[in-house]
Amino acid sequence: MSSRVVWPSWKKAVAAAALAFVLLYIVPFKAPGYLVSQYATVLAFGIAIIGLNLVTGFGGAITLGHGAFVALGAYTTSILVVRYGWHPIATIPASAALGWLAGLLFGFPALRLHGLYLALGTLVLSITVPPVLKRLDGFTGGVQGLNVGNPAPPAWLAIDDTQWIYFVSLVCAGVLYFVARRIVDGALGRSLIATRDNMLVAAVMGISRVRLTTITFAVSSLYAGVAGSLYALIVGFVAPDSFTVMLSLSLFIAAVVGGVTSLGGAFLGALFIQFVPVWAGDIDPALAGLVYGIALILTLVIIPDGIGGFIKRWFVRLLVNRVERIRPDESR
Repeated sequence: MSSRVVWPSWKKAVAAAALAFVLLYIVPFKAPGYLVSQYATVLAFGIAIIGLNLVTGFGGAITLGHGAFVALGAYTTSILVVRYGWHPIATIPASAALGWLAGLLFGFPALRLHGLYLALGTLVLSITVPPVLKRLDGFTGGVQGLNVGNPAPPAWLAIDDTQWIYFVSLVCAGVLYFVARRIVDGALGRSLIATRDNMLVAAVMGISRVRLTTITFAVSSLYAGVAGSLYALIVGFVAPDSFTVMLSLSLFIAAVVGGVTSLGGAFLGALFIQFVPVWAGDIDPALAGLVYGIALILTLVIIPDGIGGFIKRWFVRLLVNRVERIRPDESR
């Protein structure tokens, strides 16, 4: 008898309905406005972390410059809205396209590096972005930044600005999660994993590591561009100091905490970097960094494969136990 573990379809439906109820009703309509904005930010950061998981978790290329592409997306939206009068929502595809192009151009030479050298090369990118943005003050607003404002919802929707941008972020997150899932489950995902696990075997199979990782890096940068665009619309303001190297490090930390090979864990990691520092500051503002660091270390020690990996293992164990209980005695 086959021992294949199958999650019952009715339980999938119940879980999906519960999640939809929370995301579509509880969060936007029952939570305070400031929390709705924070959850929208979680969705935006989750998108960026999914892109980071593709190139790091599945591709095996460690990058610490993801914040630079988030900044590119944010400033693309801000400049198009402020300088050229674009509709805010129309700037999201533009930010995605520019992020993809920048990732392709930067990724081709950078991804010829390996390991520590690649990490340092991408770290330099995230370090240089804020000073460059400050220098281009005639275009980017310099140190003062740009005031984008919050996009207004269509007149026929009875929701406020905060709820509107939350739903926009939710739709973008859902679409990009689905695309990433198709990538991971498809031939590209299998090629990435093969290259990550054994480059020699992958090369024998005809897989070009540089070309494959460059394409993945471009897709990852597209995700970061969308995240940056949404972030600009959520906050309503961008400035160079919002995109320091700490943003790149925070996104990398979130990817590790959520699980670098877990797409759903990306949003759990985003919740971690969005709310844990705030809670740590509430405990003791003078020790916020220490509390945050301890929480991070404990998370990594207790669940080294991330929160998403832990949940996956827990569900698999639960399902295996269920199958073993209902499986007939095969020894008879």
